[in-house]
Amino acid sequence: MHRVVILGRGGAGKSTLARTLGAATGLPVVELDKHFWGPELEPTPLDLWAIVQGELAEEERWIMDGDLGPHDVLEVRLRRADTVVVLDYSFPRCAWRALLRSREKADFWRWVWSWRRKYRPALLDAIATHAEQATVHVLKNPRATKRFLRHA
Repeated sequence: MHRVVILGRGGAGKSTLARTLGAATGLPVVELDKHFWGPELEPTPLDLWAIVQGELAEEERWIMDGDLGPHDVLEVRLRRADTVVVLDYSFPRCAWRALLRSREKADFWRWVWSWRRKYRPALLDAIATHAEQATVHVLKNPRATKRFLRHA
């Protein structure tokens, strides 16, 4: 495991998992939100985002956490990944975590609400198409995530 992509709906714990996995493996963690969102929370244009991700993904070792939903260009980092982790946690769990973390805008809540129905199928298709050589872990709950971390 040298290049790990962590995906999932908002509030699933992608950043927490990335930090924990980074500490366990020594892999550097790249929090994509810090590279994607501008100072006024404006999204990076897709063409520029593909370039930024390409530069980040050129490194030999990393963990990239982030699922930017409709704003994302997944294939860039998926092509380089050797491991993909999808946190497929329930809506109530993610919504509760997101509420505890911060106040979010309406578009965030629409994404979180529709993630499993609308975004997850496209995400799984992108993984199958662009990360066919990667080991894929779909984790349904925190217990599964703890098991994954024990074996990482």
